[in-house]
Amino acid sequence: MDDDNRNGSAPHDASIGHRARLRHRILTDQGAGLHDHELVEYLLALAIPRRDTKPLARKLIEEFGGFSQLLATDADALQTFPGMGETSVAALKIVRIAALRLISEPVRTKPVLGSWQALLDYLRADMAHLAHERVRVLHLDSKNRLIRDELVSEGSIDQAAIYTREVIRRALALGSAALILVHNHPSGDSSPSRQDIAITKEICAAARTLGISVHDHIIIGKDGHTSFRSKGLI
Repeated sequence: MDDDNRNGSAPHDASIGHRARLRHRILTDQGAGLHDHELVEYLLALAIPRRDTKPLARKLIEEFGGFSQLLATDADALQTFPGMGETSVAALKIVRIAALRLISEPVRTKPVLGSWQALLDYLRADMAHLAHERVRVLHLDSKNRLIRDELVSEGSIDQAAIYTREVIRRALALGSAALILVHNHPSGDSSPSRQDIAITKEICAAARTLGISVHDHIIIGKDGHTSFRSKGLI
């Protein structure tokens, strides 16, 4: 059964009126004053038009710990939540995809080192609320323009693999002049571990012999971010 009709009945008149008021606030006030659960409620209403989606929106916010965490949750995990299905999950995911694309535009179109705050905003939006560790490498050309934003690995709640040989091999294949290493700490603490420091030094040394710069290694956490360059670790 499609999730439009699963675990719910048609919304009554009060729900329809409430939905109309939400729509009016979105169209006339740019959503000013809307609560997080109201945003989720309206998104779900687009996917499940014949249901009162307010209770489901509240339950999702509570279960996953907030609006940002909900949007960052894996699609498979969302789909197993009672009342959710492919259409509902897609409605939430398209918002995250659109937001990341909007935030990342300066990173994709301008020299990265001249758009540093935009890069940090993009990385935090993409990685700060993930429940698992993700490692990525930004490959830059000689003018520090982005060649490729590449996902290297995804792992468990506290570990994802990164191998010096693979990073360097890929940099040579892409003709990268410089790299920025990035990973997140699902614990929320962006402080580097001994392993983080060791693998960064290893990659920097290997890249240096080939004339490839490593501009930074950035760790993203809910508490903010840590820059190895700023900490004097590179």
